[in-house]
Amino acid sequence: MTIDLNCDIAEGFGVWRIADDDALLSVVSSANIACGFHAGDPGTMRRACVTAVKHGVAIGAQVSYRDLAGFGRRFIDVPPMDLVDDILYQLSALHGLAKVSGGRLSYVKPHGALYNAIVTHEAQAAAVVEAVRQFDASLAVLGLPGSRWLALAAEAGLETVPEAFADRAYTPEGTLVSRREPGAVVSDVSVVTERAVRFATEGTVVATDGSVVDAQARSICVHSDTPGAFELARAVRTALVAAGLRVASFT
Repeated sequence: MTIDLNCDIAEGFGVWRIADDDALLSVVSSANIACGFHAGDPGTMRRACVTAVKHGVAIGAQVSYRDLAGFGRRFIDVPPMDLVDDILYQLSALHGLAKVSGGRLSYVKPHGALYNAIVTHEAQAAAVVEAVRQFDASLAVLGLPGSRWLALAAEAGLETVPEAFADRAYTPEGTLVSRREPGAVVSDVSVVTERAVRFATEGTVVATDGSVVDAQARSICVHSDTPGAFELARAVRTALVAAGLRVASFT
């Protein structure tokens, strides 16, 4: 069995750094590179692409609302056609930087509030699908299982990749607990690694109320801004391999 391990990368801006991107890129198999709207700048993005190519890590575009101040974690009621243009802009930027770094753009993963909104928001989900379709319909797309985003992407003929979050709490409905709620972020190494192996081998997760919910995944995410992100990502990879899984990108 093969499972992908992805992480958000290049989420600093200018002299500010969120995480040790170089270290994270040495253990993950796919990199969700910020495209400048919620985080990231041209230099940060290019360095991430160069390092990803060096380690054989797949390059993905982490597209978001135009929300640097809020780190892309605030819902914005963007008109669908404006959102299409915003996504196309971000994809174009990362595509160019990946190309000159010797790599290529392989997939798309929405970030933050946009990711959560298009679980149910029909118009915005359709807009993101349309942007990917117009830009390059061969790109794979990551999202939450059961989301409108993945359903519409599949209808459009895009390759869909369901993912699970090792460091986030789940509701009984199979969605992510809001970061405004206590316990939304999971940072205990033993808990995170156990969840990752369970995602990969059973396709389930224990929700906040103790119920077991489906969480089928081809990719597992660890956030770069979770405390101890590198140690968590390294421990997850070690646990997955110990469970008999091969960690490799889905692309």
